[in-house]
Amino acid sequence: MTAMAELHCHIEGAAAPELVERQARKYGADTSAFIRDGAFVWEDFTTFLAAYDFSANLFRDEDDYALLAEHYLTSLASDGAIYSEFFTSPDHARRAGLSPEAYTNALGEGMKLAKAATGIESRMIVTGVRHFGVESVEAAARFAVECGHPLVTGYGMAGEERFGNLADYTKAFDIAREAGLGITVHAGELAGWESVRDALDHIRPSRIGHGVRAIENPDLVKRIADEGVVLEVCPVSNVALKVFPDYASHPFPTLRAAGCRVTLNSDDPPYFHTSLRMEYDVAATHFGMEAHELAEVTQTAIAAAFVDEDTREALLAKSGG
Repeated sequence: MTAMAELHCHIEGAAAPELVERQARKYGADTSAFIRDGAFVWEDFTTFLAAYDFSANLFRDEDDYALLAEHYLTSLASDGAIYSEFFTSPDHARRAGLSPEAYTNALGEGMKLAKAATGIESRMIVTGVRHFGVESVEAAARFAVECGHPLVTGYGMAGEERFGNLADYTKAFDIAREAGLGITVHAGELAGWESVRDALDHIRPSRIGHGVRAIENPDLVKRIADEGVVLEVCPVSNVALKVFPDYASHPFPTLRAAGCRVTLNSDDPPYFHTSLRMEYDVAATHFGMEAHELAEVTQTAIAAAFVDEDTREALLAKSGG
């Protein structure tokens, strides 16, 4: 079984239906509108967000967040993952009534418990929410820098990528970059290739979340390959959200053949009825990838991970690289 590594997962979006139902019992909430037969149900992006927000709202205190991280990472490890990076949101913490510090520390506790039980290594990427505006995104960057948590090693931006201009967010990324944090940004998912170009021009990330719409511009694909920017690709999510109609039209194989550094990731796994293991299975079944090619994808992820070099070497050894 190929060892796996993940760079792109939203921790609130990683809560499995059975865990959400457990939380609903704790807080006396009714899940019937969003979970049926043990699976999340939604029809379009709007109802997906409604299900996501409902479930995320059931994680409210430090014990909840520690449990969420431990539950997700333990399940990942049981599938064969050796490494995970996930996105955290100080804005979500405040909406849940927790300080970003308490939220981050709680997730860190869950990460430590999962590592003790399974050996899985993990890190946090603090994210700003693009559609909350420039000041909010800069505040998230300052928190990422100042929190001092040893497992916070990256900074990124998620949210509605059709909102605002990327050029306006450069200061937030400069704050994080100057402090030595790894840089990633969501682009080229629901917005077109121009979104990816703007990310490269203004943010200068080492990785791009999604980035798949770059396929619309061959010159941009070449630029991504030449600059060595790593794409955090989420095939099942892309098809579920109709970014592409089916796997046959998904650009993962084309991007890879063009020399782009691509990785496989699960995004918000239970909402898309996927898992990291399933993403690798999709690559094998629909993209015709052999075991040694999947191992290369894992090694690309580890090479691009926001970790110290000792940890990277240990992970590469574990992956067979």
